[in-house]
Amino acid sequence: MDHSILGEQGSMKKLLLVGNPNVGKSVLFSSLTGRYVTVSNYPGTTVEVSRGNARLLGRLWQVIDTPGVNNLLPHSEDERVTRDLLMEEGGHKVIQVADAKNLRRALLITLELAEMGLNQILVLNMEDEARDLGIQIDVHKLSEVLGIPVVTTVATRKKGLDRVIQSLEKMRVGSCTTSFAPEIEQAVADLEPLLPEAPISRRSLALMLLCGDETLSAWLNARVTERDVARIEQICRALQTKYEEPVAYVVNRQRLLKADQIVDQVMRKGIQEFPRRFQRIGDFSMHPIWGLPILLTVLFLIYLVVGRFGAGFLVDLIENEFFGQVLVPWTQKAAQLIPIAFLRDLLVGQYGLVTMALTYALAIVLPIVGTFFFAFGVLEDSGYMPRLAVLVNKAFKLVGLSGKAVLPLLLGLGCDTMATLTARILDTKRERILVTLLLALGVPCSAQLGVILGMLGGLSMGAVLIWAGVVMATMLLVGFLAARVLPGEEGAFVLEIPPMRVPQLRNVLVKTTARVEWYLKEAVPLFILATLILFILDRIGVLETLQSTFQPLVSSWLGLPQRTTEAFLIGFLRRDYGAAGLYSLSRQGELDPIQVLVSLVTITLFVPCVANLMMIFKERGWRTAVSIVLVVFPVAFGVGGLLNHVLRWTGWTP
Repeated sequence: MDHSILGEQGSMKKLLLVGNPNVGKSVLFSSLTGRYVTVSNYPGTTVEVSRGNARLLGRLWQVIDTPGVNNLLPHSEDERVTRDLLMEEGGHKVIQVADAKNLRRALLITLELAEMGLNQILVLNMEDEARDLGIQIDVHKLSEVLGIPVVTTVATRKKGLDRVIQSLEKMRVGSCTTSFAPEIEQAVADLEPLLPEAPISRRSLALMLLCGDETLSAWLNARVTERDVARIEQICRALQTKYEEPVAYVVNRQRLLKADQIVDQVMRKGIQEFPRRFQRIGDFSMHPIWGLPILLTVLFLIYLVVGRFGAGFLVDLIENEFFGQVLVPWTQKAAQLIPIAFLRDLLVGQYGLVTMALTYALAIVLPIVGTFFFAFGVLEDSGYMPRLAVLVNKAFKLVGLSGKAVLPLLLGLGCDTMATLTARILDTKRERILVTLLLALGVPCSAQLGVILGMLGGLSMGAVLIWAGVVMATMLLVGFLAARVLPGEEGAFVLEIPPMRVPQLRNVLVKTTARVEWYLKEAVPLFILATLILFILDRIGVLETLQSTFQPLVSSWLGLPQRTTEAFLIGFLRRDYGAAGLYSLSRQGELDPIQVLVSLVTITLFVPCVANLMMIFKERGWRTAVSIVLVVFPVAFGVGGLLNHVLRWTGWTP
């Protein structure tokens, strides 16, 4: 590499994107660096820190997308990560991204950044949505009041991106800070001389300590003497005795009063008729009664898109017309030229790479997950998903979870592995374990759910309701029992509800494309690996042995054909691949309606895939990972077998 480039990278300044959840940081990060990060309008998407390089104004920057926060006094792991990034090194600059529709909330962070003494600019994103709501912000006056550059953007359309870049040269420390009550100011003055040098101001550190920030203890103990630590603790305790409420509450309330004063100076709000009517739909979707028909309508539309169009029309077109009429016959003819039978079978045999791996991955699963990704993106961009979390909040109370836990579970419909990671947003360890268990047990990922919807498309509506009812009842029962075994308390439910909006086609297509790309890169190689394993097991006779071993469980208890053992075996690698195997058997007429329903319930409740299991191991430890597998496996086969015998006994046909 060019030494001049290496030298430039070594002197790179850091540009931190900071802001509340769902304000468009990830979109702006993507625009600045050219690297894609999943964009969602519900909290918790950016749990991990994303980094990328960007050449702006002729200079190379390292851009860091920090987790969304509501306060720089940490109350969660996300907020602690962001605060620690601001404290890590000196010399970095901060772009605060804010939702223009919620200026008051954003100003709380703006004031904290000014207290820290960091160079910053304020980006008011989603300016178009604020205008539609009748919100008018005097940007020039706001800039004068805060003492920093303020620009407006519509990040999803890259509108205002040039203004953000040009403002980098004008970054400065905010001049607008909060003046607290005299006793708090005196305590700050007493603490400042005792505190060490840091990339953020001593005043900011002092306020954090007075607010009871215990996450600073290790950092502080490593830098000051025991005598000074004792003195600091004494000052903090003395201040707390002067208030009935926690000092953190008092400090936060005074910052919000300051924010209210600024909002009164710079913002005017009118009334727009259309958004108000549109918002009413959003309000109905959270209502405990009216929200249910809206939910059923949404599910029915997803069923039409995925079950009918994706699993019906598209799968028929690709599997039958292209693979069945063109690709497979041509490949079989070409394989006849290969003199070694082993290689021919590996290519186009029963467990061949073309006839099984590529057919499953590209002809069956891809059309289904592609349409599901599109439908999922529409829900994300509309603002409906946080409302769904509110609607089902009371149900989750039954399993010892706060409504906030609904968000990782909803994210699990996209990817259980990612959702397990986002369980960090929950306040207590007990909640994180419960959510991890429920994700592993009964939340199908997008690829698996797409295939399941495709199979349900061939059954009656009664079968769909039984599948959903059995899975939900199992999750509630397991969650209810687990909540009584695991020690700990429930967390609080505080959730920001974004406005309802018409989904932007560009946003939905960008998300769908990125997720399809992820599927092709991550899932397809595993499909090929799983097929190779099946091929080898078949060649050495182990597959037949396994089928015989599990015959009592699969055939007698579940009432399924012996070949479904293959689907469950490969389901250990990826559950969607296992579901695809069942889908293929169903299309070949090897499963009757009862067997389809029983196999769907069993594969839905099946053990987590390898990637999710590794994430559980990483996040919760090996004891929890093993315990979850030991719970999920018997529950999946127990519920599946019970359903089989009940359906056979009643004689009802799905």
